[in-house]
Amino acid sequence: MKYKLIAIDMDGTLLNNEEKVSERNKEAIMEATKKGVQVVVSTGRIFSSATYFAKLIKVVTPIIACNGAYVSEYHRDNIILENPIKNNDLKNIIDTLEKNNLYYHFYDNENFYTKDLEYNSLKYYEWNKKQDEENKINIQIVEDPLSFVEKENIKVYKIVVMDNDMERIQNSRIELSKNKEIEVVSSWHGSLDIMYKGVSKGKALKQLCNLYDISREEVIAIGDNENDLSMLEYAGTSVAMGNGIDIVKEYATYVTDTNDNDGVAKIIEKLVL
Repeated sequence: MKYKLIAIDMDGTLLNNEEKVSERNKEAIMEATKKGVQVVVSTGRIFSSATYFAKLIKVVTPIIACNGAYVSEYHRDNIILENPIKNNDLKNIIDTLEKNNLYYHFYDNENFYTKDLEYNSLKYYEWNKKQDEENKINIQIVEDPLSFVEKENIKVYKIVVMDNDMERIQNSRIELSKNKEIEVVSSWHGSLDIMYKGVSKGKALKQLCNLYDISREEVIAIGDNENDLSMLEYAGTSVAMGNGIDIVKEYATYVTDTNDNDGVAKIIEKLVL
């Protein structure tokens, strides 16, 4: 089978547990692109964070960011797809999270909004200290998020909820899922991702394939967690990481090695190189 596109998740997949891209992964991706294969970075992260890693692997790639709510080419100003959460739904979500005393942050394509520097916002804050200005994530502390979104005309593509108490996370998921205008998935243990209705990595990947005139049979998708399932379901060939959750492994055509053992490179070498 001649493959034309590889969609690769970032966290837990392309990135190892130190949040780095191994040299073997970089080399395999470069060799695949030399064979004419389009590589697509597909992540739940904010677009500006994903751009850093897209540049790092040294390929010109469209980026599926925010779990598919925002798709753009990083090397030029070309937004392919965007589906922000509707303002009324956004306010209702924030109100629910505040009532349940949960940590959350939200973002557009380049601005990261948070009430408290905890969990991922603290991680990005520490990340910024080590980066050149052009690679920093623009973090804005918002004391009253509800008032902020009422006054500011911003496009929020994704809200992330995090808590160490899994029972609180699951109870909040049940409550939030009653709103049929939003999607709620998990991309990591103890977290929830909230997007506009119908948004998923799979639907974004399908739109990219239509744009590039690539059939699903010519696509490989590689991922490790629940938010990757939709793109694995769309792709003709689906690959689960060795460190992936059981439901992803059960669904996948192949299970490769872990993210700490060059699983991405190994499956590209096997199927493409």
